[in-house]
Amino acid sequence: MKVEKTKDDLVEEKSPGFFQKLFAWVIIPLLFVIAILLVIAQFTDTNIFEKASEVLPKDEEKSADTKEVEKKIVELNAEVQEKEAQIEKLQRELDEALAENENQKVIQEQLKRRIEELEAGQEEAKKDLKEIVNTYEKMSAKDVAPIIVEMNDEQALEILANMKPETLSAVLAKMDPKEAARYTEMLSKRKSSGT
Repeated sequence: MKVEKTKDDLVEEKSPGFFQKLFAWVIIPLLFVIAILLVIAQFTDTNIFEKASEVLPKDEEKSADTKEVEKKIVELNAEVQEKEAQIEKLQRELDEALAENENQKVIQEQLKRRIEELEAGQEEAKKDLKEIVNTYEKMSAKDVAPIIVEMNDEQALEILANMKPETLSAVLAKMDPKEAARYTEMLSKRKSSGT
């Protein structure tokens, strides 16, 4: 059995591939043209490297571009350093403000404690004053009147202002009329001023 190949089968076997076509139609002619140009350049004493350097950009042009880029880098670095300095300054200001805020909080706490101490002292003083007033109220008006007259006006007013009205009237009745009038006037001024 002999297999007969058709004409199409033969053509398919012999048809060249893509790389073969590329090599035959592009690369070989290109190499041939380059070889001819090199031979011509040899006979005309032309240095192709010099000609290439004329066509390509020169180092001076490259260095000018490089200098501009380096200058821009230096400017940007300076700007970055300036921004970092601003950030550090702002951070210091923030830290100082936070420290001042903490200091203010500490002072505020100290003042609150001091107010509480003063209020406690004031409560203690009021309690002591009430005890003194109670003591004077238990005494006879005849005995209290001379004692009150001997006290300074501020202390006398405190005691008289905190006495019950009945006891106060009895004490004022036992005082010299001038002293009673003076204390009555001071008590009325005190009540009108609200203290």
